[in-house]
Amino acid sequence: MMTQSASSLYQRIGGYDVIAAVIDDLFAILHEDPGFARFFGGRSNDSFIRSRQLLVDQMCALSGGPCQYIGRNMKTSHSGLGITDAEWETNMSASDAALGKNGVGDAERAEFLALFERYREDIVEA
Repeated sequence: MMTQSASSLYQRIGGYDVIAAVIDDLFAILHEDPGFARFFGGRSNDSFIRSRQLLVDQMCALSGGPCQYIGRNMKTSHSGLGITDAEWETNMSASDAALGKNGVGDAERAEFLALFERYREDIVEA
């Protein structure tokens, strides 16, 4: 578990509640995008809730918060999904919009998006 510092991204963006709200808004934006229907269809509510919680925990931990991510690595989790560069860019734009909706400042938004960006090579396959 990472130690929180007063200057951690986690604290600067508002902590767990803001991260959870950002992830909720991200999922809502992507759920409305017809290009992402294949990622949301055929999933149980429990599966969706688990995916959401894993992403919240991952972003909390990566941003310097007290959470522990217990999910699989990104390459394994996304293997075989055929995620494209265009889908990646849509996800990044939606993430930026969700951060903005939740009052995250420009510098912190860029830093938070960089946490996602580090996984591009593990996630994008096509």
